[in-house]
This record gives sequence, C-alpha cells and structure tokens, in this order.
Amino acid sequence: MCQCEQRRRRNGEKRRGRAQGRKGVVTHGRTSFSTHIKAEQVRKSKQKREGRERQSCRRKMVWSLLAVIVGSAVVLYVLYTAVQRSSWLALLWHAIIFEWVLDFVTRTSRPQRILKAVQKNATKGDPESVISAIDHYCRHKEWAMNVGDDKGLILDSVLTEVNPSTALELGTYCGYSTVRIARLLSPGSKLITVEFNPAFAAVARQIIAYAGLQDKITLVEGPSGDLIPKMKERFGIKSFDFVFLDHWKDRYEPDTKLLEDCGLLKKGTVLLADNVICPGTPEYLKYVRNSPRYESRYYKSNLEYSKVEDGLEKSVFLG
Repeated sequence: MCQCEQRRRRNGEKRRGRAQGRKGVVTHGRTSFSTHIKAEQVRKSKQKREGRERQSCRRKMVWSLLAVIVGSAVVLYVLYTAVQRSSWLALLWHAIIFEWVLDFVTRTSRPQRILKAVQKNATKGDPESVISAIDHYCRHKEWAMNVGDDKGLILDSVLTEVNPSTALELGTYCGYSTVRIARLLSPGSKLITVEFNPAFAAVARQIIAYAGLQDKITLVEGPSGDLIPKMKERFGIKSFDFVFLDHWKDRYEPDTKLLEDCGLLKKGTVLLADNVICPGTPEYLKYVRNSPRYESRYYKSNLEYSKVEDGLEKSVFLG
C-alpha cells in the first residue's frame, strides 16, 4: 500500500472518531437537559402540593378558631342566662368565682373596688351620688351583696313610713344600706350599724364619711350576738324603732330573739329582713310568720342587680 493510501485511511479514521465524539456529546447534552426538565417539574409539583396542604391547614385552623369562638359565646350566653335566673348559680358565680378572680387579678377586695368607684364617680358630701355610684358600679361592672337599687326602694318606703328616731342595722358590709338608711333619718335620729368583718368595716367608714353622714351613724365591729346585749349600757338605747337585718342569714332568728330578750324591741318596732328568699332564711320566716308577737308581710323583688327572685320581709313587733 502506498503512502498516499495509508494517509487517506488515517484521515478517514480521524474524521469518523471526531464525528462519533460529537454525536456522544450531543446525546449526553440531550439526556442532561431532559433530566433537568423532569427534576424542575417534580419540584414545581411538590411546591404546589405543599402550597395546597398549607392552604388546607390554614382553612382548618380558621374554622377551628371560629368553632371555638362560637362555642365559647354560646357557653357564656347559656351561663349568663342561667346565672341571671338561678339563685344558687348567681351566688356561686358572683359571690365566689368572679369575686375570687378579680381579687386575685387586682390584688384588692370587692369593697375596696367599690370604694374606689365612689371616690372616682360620687360627689363628696352627697349621699345620693354615693348610692348612685355604687349602684352603677355593681350593676354594670361587678355584682355586690348590697340591698341594691330595686329592694332599696322598698327599704326607703318602709323607713319613711316608720320615721325612726333609733335604728339598728345588722350587717354593714361596705356601707351602702347604711348610707341609704341614714340619709332618710330625721335630724337628731341615730343609726347603729354592726359589722363582724374588720376589713369591711374599714371600707364602710370611708364610704360613710365620703357621704357626709358620719355624725348620724355609729359603726360597731364585732359579732352581733355579743354586741346586742350591750346596746343599752354602751349606747344608752332603750329600744329601737327600726331594725334592718342583712348579716349572716343563720343569725336572723337567734338575733331577733336576742333583741326580744334584751328588751330592745317595743310595740310597733319594725324589723325588715333582706335576702329572705335568696339565699333564704327559712327558720326566720317560720318564726316571724307563726309567732303571735309579729305581724309580717313579704315584699317580692329581685336579688340585688339580677333577675333572680328575692324579697324583703317586714315584721311589726306587737309586744
């Protein structure tokens, strides 16, 4: 074979090798591009799926939140309705649960919060504004065991009818009914009010002074059973024209009998007892309604600042 022929063969083999190399590069490039496209499609598909899952999760969370809100609103409405119409639920909620929560949160007592409301909203030296401030606070912000505005009108009516020169209140609490009674007393009349709890008495003194009625009122601290026998000697009282019972309900009957035994009731003395239905004073009602020494009448009303039935029992001592 001549040298020219050998040269042509070698050149042909080189051309075939380069062609095959170019073909391999093209094939490999096409394969890499195809793989990249598929990977991108998989990634986008995964992103869409994750997006749909997130949207679904958000919708579920929103619906769950709405369900909780609606459910809570229904529960609160049912509880509110029940509390407004059930005597024991009302007392449990207002006098124990809600009071304890506010005491814990504010680090103050209910009488102290009432005092602040009086100092903020009432006019000093004006008993009517003090009463209005307490009524507004207790009806719109926080319930309290005052005689209240509804039964307070009955108290006012009976007190005006009796026009006592000497009056006794058993159970001062924060001083609401004390102020309510004292403001209607004639000049020269005297009101003695008894409170067992020193903390309540401290607040009551400030509210009484704020109303400008401290000269008409004598506030005494201690158990009613210990103080009643000392009334004549300590205060020079012969008897009372009017007695308002609004302390421990199980003390209504024994303290009434004690007043009789100590000669502090005279013919015509009027006893007015609060909360005879809620929480109730069955032994006291049984006594005054069946005793020949009393003529009794029931005044139907509502538990202070609520729709729960309650009332006042007016009993006239016949001697």
